[in-house]
Amino acid sequence: MQKQQPMKIRARGIQIGTLLTGENNCITDVRNVRVGHVTLDEPLENGEYIATGVTAILPHPGNPFREKVAAASYVINGFGKTTGLIQLDELGVLESPIMLTNTFGVPAATEGALRWLLDETPEIGDTTGTVNIVTGECNDSRLNSIRALSITPDHAKQAIEMASTEPSEEGAVGAGKGMVCFGYKGGIGTSSRVVHSEVSTESFTIGSLVLSNFGKREEFTSERYMKVEPVIQPDAPRPADGSIMIVLATDAPLDSRQLKRIAKRAGIGLARTGSHYSNGSGDIVIAFSTAHKFLHDQRDAIEEVHLLRDSHPIMNQLFQAAAEVTEEAILNSLSQAVETTGRNGLTVYPTPFS
Repeated sequence: MQKQQPMKIRARGIQIGTLLTGENNCITDVRNVRVGHVTLDEPLENGEYIATGVTAILPHPGNPFREKVAAASYVINGFGKTTGLIQLDELGVLESPIMLTNTFGVPAATEGALRWLLDETPEIGDTTGTVNIVTGECNDSRLNSIRALSITPDHAKQAIEMASTEPSEEGAVGAGKGMVCFGYKGGIGTSSRVVHSEVSTESFTIGSLVLSNFGKREEFTSERYMKVEPVIQPDAPRPADGSIMIVLATDAPLDSRQLKRIAKRAGIGLARTGSHYSNGSGDIVIAFSTAHKFLHDQRDAIEEVHLLRDSHPIMNQLFQAAAEVTEEAILNSLSQAVETTGRNGLTVYPTPFS
């Protein structure tokens, strides 16, 4: 069988939604947002295999602790092992890179991001408070020998240091190396939209990056995206309920409350692909805005921030965009993935989009 070449969904003639994409249809279309990946791909003895990695998303090129951004999370279904979401929602700001990895890699990825921030910020834990690291995960144990605990803090630091504003790699890269979605090869996917005001000159960009690892083959709403029903490989893995991490970034001036409203709409895009948020699925959204930086050492009692009015028509477009970029990012994670062999010789194939 000829191997499918990785392409974004739009290159295959499949268009999601009606809003315009950003220049690269990527989360890095949001100005200054950066993404970095470290991918581990190594056979071990006795059929074991390391097929995993780390992905880092940074809101801007500066120090995220010293220059925090507004943020919120929304838990669609809470079967996940994240760090940092309690404080994120309590204070409404993000002060670290967002790290993505496998379930057992969360402690190491969190430590790596912490060590990077300690190196960059000597005052943390000394002349100022501690720092809140945000890390999310999915379980890649069908392809990856997850008990090997192959993720190290250095891998997380490398992902942060490699992060750039270039279009992100997608598919079986970084944290997505060992992920499976709807029985096909899943992983990292991304997409963006630009929204324009009909009554003024404002325009804003919103982007999504997902780590897809959920769904059974029969749940995939393939008829929405394919001209013919895909052939079912007899060795397609029967998944657990699986999970997805969804990261939304925007330059729209939104506060934490508004970002949570935006994050809730990501569930619409997830559902359109066929997910019903299974019992054992960790479906978690993290959203942030780059429009304003909150200085850690701010001494003024009053913080002046410009915010988009909830009643402005462009807010509805942002809701629509959040749904569209999530759906398309999931499909790009499938469309960009490549045939991957992991532990016990299991091979997972990409989605045969027509």
